[in-house]
Amino acid sequence: MEKAHKDILTTAETAKLLGVSVRTAQLLIEGGSVPSWKTPGGHRRVYRADIMGLIERPAPGSPFSSATVVIVAPSERLAHYDRLFAAVPECTAEIFDDVHRALFAIGSMRPHAIIVDLEPGDAERETLLHSLAANPSLGHSRIVVVAAAGTMAGVDLPRRVAPVEAAEQAAAAIRISLVDAGAPTPPVSDTLFPIALNESQRLVALERSGLLDTLPEEAFDRLTWLAARNLDAPIALLTLLTPTRQWFKSRVGLDTPETSRSWAFCNHTILQKGVFSVEDLPSDPRFADNPAVAGALGFRFYAGAPVHDDEGFVVGSLCIIDRRRRTLDGGETQTLLALAAMASDEVRLRAIERQLRNTLRKAERQAPGRDHTLALEPTGGARSQDRV
Repeated sequence: MEKAHKDILTTAETAKLLGVSVRTAQLLIEGGSVPSWKTPGGHRRVYRADIMGLIERPAPGSPFSSATVVIVAPSERLAHYDRLFAAVPECTAEIFDDVHRALFAIGSMRPHAIIVDLEPGDAERETLLHSLAANPSLGHSRIVVVAAAGTMAGVDLPRRVAPVEAAEQAAAAIRISLVDAGAPTPPVSDTLFPIALNESQRLVALERSGLLDTLPEEAFDRLTWLAARNLDAPIALLTLLTPTRQWFKSRVGLDTPETSRSWAFCNHTILQKGVFSVEDLPSDPRFADNPAVAGALGFRFYAGAPVHDDEGFVVGSLCIIDRRRRTLDGGETQTLLALAAMASDEVRLRAIERQLRNTLRKAERQAPGRDHTLALEPTGGARSQDRV
C-alpha cells in the first residue's frame, strides 16, 4: 500500500514534480492534458508514471526555440511512431527511415529532440548518435536512443544521449520535457479549457509570428473563402489564440473580429493533430453552455484543423462553423486539412521573409557605403478593405 500511495500524486505534488505552478498543474489536469481521476471527496489525482520523464528537463531559463521532434527509425516502425506522436499535440514529429534525409532535416531546423531507434548491429545509426552528440549546434536538442534491453551492451553511448527501451517511453519522456518552465497566463474567467503542456512557449511563438492584430491579407482571406465555399459553410475563420482572446486573422460570415478565449472551440483543435469536429454543439456538454451556442449566434456545428509555425508550434486554427447539425465526410476532412496546411505554409513564409529582412539589415550595417537596398513586399498583400 505504501508503494501505491507514492505512485499517486495530488495537484500540488504534480506541480512540484513538473516544476510548474499549482495553477498550471491544475489547468493541465482539469483540461485533460494529464490523465486524472476524482476521489470521492472531489479532489483530482494522477499517477506518477503518467508525468515522470525519462530524460532530464532543461534548467529554468533554457531556450525553447522549437516544438519539432525528429525521429529516425526502421521503415517497419515508422507507422508506430506516427501513431504514438499523433497523441502528443505539443510537438510536430518529422519521421524518417533514411539517415541522410534525417540529417538534412536536422540541419535545416532546431529540433526540440531527436529520437534514434537503434537495432542490434546498426553501425550507421550508432555513428549518427555520436555525430549528433558531438554537434555543438545541437546543444539545445535532447537526444534519445530507443534500444531493446541488451542492445546497448558494449556500445559506447555519448553522455548526453538518454537511453530508453521502448518507443512509448521515448514519447512520454519527450512530452514531459515540453512542459513549460513557467506558468502560462491564466484565463480571465473561472471556465477551465484545455491547454497544451507548452502553452507559454506556444504563446511566445504566436507573438513571434507577427500576425496578431494585423490588417487583413489576401493570402489568408483566400483560404477562409475556399473553406466556406468548398465545405458549404456559412462561416469560416482563421483564428489565433492569445491568453485571453480568440482573434480572427481572417473571417467569412462573421462580423465580430474576436471573442473571449473561453468561447473558442479552437482550444480543443490546437490539441489535435488532425481535424477536431463536433457534429451537434448543443448536445455536447463541453459546449452546450457556450455563449456562441446557447446565445443569439446559435452555432450548431464546428470543425477545425491546427495551423503551425516554422518551429512546429500551433499558433491557431482554420475552422468552419454552421448553424445546422452536420458531419464531414472523408473528402471534406482532407480538404480542411489541406487548407490548414496551406495556412501553415503562409505563416512559415512570413518567418522566412523576416529572417531575410534581418539578414539584409545586418549586411547593410556591415557595408554602410552601399547605394541601394533590396525591398521586399509582403507576400500576402496587406489590404484594408472590409472582409466578407
